[in-house]
Order: sequence, then C-alpha cells, then structure tokens
Amino acid sequence: MTKLYNYLYELKTGTIIHHQRKVMTLKRKHFMIAVLSGLSFLAMGHGLTANAKSDNAPTIANVVFKPTNETNLTNYVYDTVDPNSQYFHHYLSPDEFAQKFGQSDQYVAAFKTYLKKYHVNADVYGGNLSLKVSGTRNNVNRAFNATYVTEKGTHKSRTTYKLPAHLSNHVLTVMGLYQSKPTVNKPVNRQSHSKKALTQLRSSSISSPTQTDDTKPDTTISGDRFSKKYGALKFAKQYQLTALYDKGLKGQGQRIGIISSGDFHNSDLTTYWKQAGVNNDLSHIHKIYTVDSRKDVQKRLDFAVNGAQIEATLDVQAASSVAPKADIDFYIGDSTDDLTNAPTAHYMSFMQAISDNIDQQLSTSFAPTAEVQSRWHDYSATMDQYNHAFNLMLEQAAAQGITVFRASGDNGPRDDVTLAKECAWGSNITATPAQIEAGKIGGSGGGFSALNPTPRYQQGISGVNTFRAIELLKIQRKSHKYTISKHPKIITGINNGRNLPDVAGNADIQTGYALYFSGNQVRFKQNKLHSVLKKVWMMDGGTSYTSPQMAAANAVMNSGRTTSIGFWNPQIYKFAQQADSPFTVLDGTNNHNLYYTGQPGKLYNQATGLGTINFDKLSRKFDQETNDK
Repeated sequence: MTKLYNYLYELKTGTIIHHQRKVMTLKRKHFMIAVLSGLSFLAMGHGLTANAKSDNAPTIANVVFKPTNETNLTNYVYDTVDPNSQYFHHYLSPDEFAQKFGQSDQYVAAFKTYLKKYHVNADVYGGNLSLKVSGTRNNVNRAFNATYVTEKGTHKSRTTYKLPAHLSNHVLTVMGLYQSKPTVNKPVNRQSHSKKALTQLRSSSISSPTQTDDTKPDTTISGDRFSKKYGALKFAKQYQLTALYDKGLKGQGQRIGIISSGDFHNSDLTTYWKQAGVNNDLSHIHKIYTVDSRKDVQKRLDFAVNGAQIEATLDVQAASSVAPKADIDFYIGDSTDDLTNAPTAHYMSFMQAISDNIDQQLSTSFAPTAEVQSRWHDYSATMDQYNHAFNLMLEQAAAQGITVFRASGDNGPRDDVTLAKECAWGSNITATPAQIEAGKIGGSGGGFSALNPTPRYQQGISGVNTFRAIELLKIQRKSHKYTISKHPKIITGINNGRNLPDVAGNADIQTGYALYFSGNQVRFKQNKLHSVLKKVWMMDGGTSYTSPQMAAANAVMNSGRTTSIGFWNPQIYKFAQQADSPFTVLDGTNNHNLYYTGQPGKLYNQATGLGTINFDKLSRKFDQETNDK
C-alpha cells in the first residue's frame, strides 16, 4: 500500500502539523448517536461552482499573484526567526508586505479596471498577493475567457482561461472558475458533478468527530474538576502548560483565528464554558463569514445538526478553554449556496485572516482534499498550482509573525496494544468488530509530501527522509476494505519531501475531551419532514482537538511576550537537537499510526514527528531566543 498519506495544506512554511497521540487504557465501545448518523466524515462546504443554477448565478473566484521575488520572500521568513539576522522578529504589516513582496498597487488597479469592463467586482487582500473576484458566472467566465476542456485519456473536465498579456505575466493561478460543456439540445447536468465531488470531499476531509465512546462525561462535576478530567486543565497538566497559568498567562491580549467550514451555536459554547468553569464572555468570540452570508449560514445551522457544525463547535470550545482570556476570530468559509468550491472557500478564509492581521496564531482542522489527484476538484487551478498558492499565503503569514497550526488527519496513512505511555494513534487492536468488518480502521496521518520538497529546517535531522513501517493492513481488491494482517511485514527505507507531522498531542477518544453541541435531528417519515432538538454531551477524539489546543497554548506563551513567536518550524527543529530539548521523542517501534512506526534513537519519525511538547520548556526556549538577541 502506498505510504504517502498527506494533506495538501501540510506545506513547506509555517504549518505545524499536530498528530494525534493516545494513552491506551481501556477497550473502546462505540455507538453512533442519531444526530450524527451518516456523518462519520466531514466535508468542507456542500457545494461546488459546478452546481450553479444558471450562468446568471453569482460566483466567486480568486486570482493569485506571484510575489515580486519568491526566493527573497522565503529567506525573509526564515530571517524573522533567526536571532543572528537583522530581521529577527521584524514582522511586516500587510501594507509593508505588499511593498516588499506583493504586486504593485498600479498593477492591482489595472486588473480591477479590466474586470470592471465585464461587470465583475474585485477586492484585493492585504499584501497584494490575491484578488477576490465576484460576479455572475457568465460575466466572470467572459472576463477570463474561460473554456471547457476534456483532459486527454479521461472523462474529467478542466476550465482553461486566458488574460491580456499585461495582466497574465504576474498571475500564478486562478481558482474557482468553472465553465460547463457547450451543449445545443439540453443543459449540462451540473448536479451530478456536485454529488460526485461532495462524496469525494467527504472521504478526504482531514478531521472530523469520530464515532464516540459510550462513556459520556460526568456532568455532575463542574469547574476545575470537570476541566481536569475532560478539558483544558487535563491538556495543560499533560503538557506542562500549567506552569504558564501559574505565572498569570492565560492568553490575555491575544487573538486566535480559527479557519472553519461550519458555524456553531453560541449557546453551546456558553453551556460548555459553564460546565468547565471558563469565563463565559461571548464578547471574546467574533464570527467572520468569508463566503456565504451570516443569514444563510445560520439558516442552515438552525435547520439540522451537521458534521461541519460539530467540528466548528469542538474547535472553538478547545481553543477558548485552553486560552480563556484570548479573543477568538472564527472565519467561516461555508459555500453551500454554490458561490464557489471548497478549495477556493478554504483559501479565502485563510487569506481573509492573514489579510486582517489581527490573529497571532491560526488553526484549522479542515482541508478540501488530500495530495491525491483523483480527489482534486478545482477546475481551473491544478493541485500543484493550488499548493504553490497556499505556500505563498503561509509565507505571508510567517512574515507577519503569525503561527499556523493544522491537524494531520484522522484516517491513517494506513492501534496499538494497551500501553501506559503515549504513542501514535491507530486502532487495529481497539477497533470494534463492526469497524473491522467494515474495513474502517482509523489512525492519524503522516508520511512524505508528494508536492513539497524537504524544507531546510528538516534537513539533517535524524529520522527525516528515512522511515520504518509496518504493513499491518491489507486492501481487498474486490471490496476495497482493509483487513488486519496476522503476520505484518516490517519495511525500512528512504524517501523525500516535506516530512509530516511536526509534533504530537493527545486527542484519543479513550483519553479525549468532552464536547457539547445541540441541534435538530431531521428525518423523513411518511413523506414528511420531522425534526427533534437534541442536546448532546459526549467524549470525543480526533486530530481536530490538538490543532486548536496548540494554537491556544501558543497564545498563552505569546501573552507573556512583547513580540510574537512567529514561524515555529525552524525554531523547534533546532530546539529538538539541543540537550535540554522541550520534546519527548516517541521512537518506539510499537509507536505507529497503522503504517509508519518510530525509529529507535532518531529525533524524528513520520508517526509522531518530534514528539510531545513540554510547553514550559518550549516557552523558555522561545524567550531565550528573544532575550539573547
């Protein structure tokens, strides 16, 4: 089986990939509550531009510009976290970034003028690396001279475009364009495109609430007792964040940006806060709707519980409780109304947050696809182009001093016996008979990027670009289900590319965290729609938890500093090589994620990265870098 189970946005720049860990303590039993039926995977948005009602329907696309000098941009990003550089912690504002690396205001103005001729509106994001384009589908396609093309040897279609020479030279890609196949007799069946893409987006989502343990949290306890058993204080104790709390650092003066594809009920948040003893001040929560309107998104939220809502809820509950004095900016890229596709919506939400430049840390548990060509569903931007565009955006974030965190995924690349210490997440031993029968055996992501080369901060680190793996699962050709091998083969070798993940954190269901959400369970009965309000407390897990928790921990560390920590990666790989490393390496051979295992004596492995974090030590490392400057 292949070994490269990586997600498209685990990129060369500041994405810290949080890999799920677990302490195996008890045998898991699962149930699927009614409101979650059919939601074992989470899709980013429900619509694609391919599903527009007509050519007069509104649509959104994004034009991504090349930086004026990409090499200089990359070097500058590294310089911002190099104590020996004159640019150490010299972070740029979006305007300064535009002047140094973005396209000129004159060029952007010329682009807007051109689009206006076709009745297409355009808004530039801060930094001058991207333009948000909106109008009717017909007008947008006319402006970009969009053409339907069938790829050779396939039944897949692409949308090509052509711009005037004076504009095209500085364009990296255009994402979100869709041109239907020309037809004379009947309109194209766009709905079939959408249904197929939606199915594939669901199956490729990087993180979703999994089927849940039948042990619910004990809600007869509350406050610190509840938090120590099921919430933020449990995380803080496990990873030595408590020492920073004791210094009075709880995220004050900080803002955490969360990139989401769904909305949440404010009442669910206040219910959770009350139970966990967190200050329930909703004035700290700010929702930003980057695609669909607040009215449309909340209308869908009120209609029925959905996977994106549950993901959004756990993200904000996790972040707000770990950093209770920080503000949360929640960027909601819901595109159910077919304004754009999932990749474009995700890009837009990130770019909006980076352009706003008010959050010193960003986190997401969403992604539109994996690094698999068959799962890619933007018609006008190729996977490589989108990957390049996302890298540039993350480099802008790093140049502005923003730290970016991303979950590594809940579907393996391909668990473990009962252990008394943390290890990588996989579930071959603890999977239920029903899960094994269905061939659905979960584990966290890891491996080597097929799109990005090994970044300079990983080069020379022991364990990077080498691997040890176990062929634990076998795929059945006819059923496409996984079965567990009784005598798994051990493989060792070398590979190249961005090694994933970077660090590890616990979010296993058996040792996971409490989640509260509410919403309508909707069913059809006798051709009538019936809805019942459900209020649910449950124990949950998934790599989704670690990303917002780590972003919140970063906010706690930042709350005691005068300048933000910025781009983690070069710094943490340096720290990992020092004698007093803040990381606990998980290099055991039974530390595996269903494929990649630990490599004894190596600093890095593709199951758990550099390992788990001691935030007290890590904070002192970051502070020392600043104080020694």
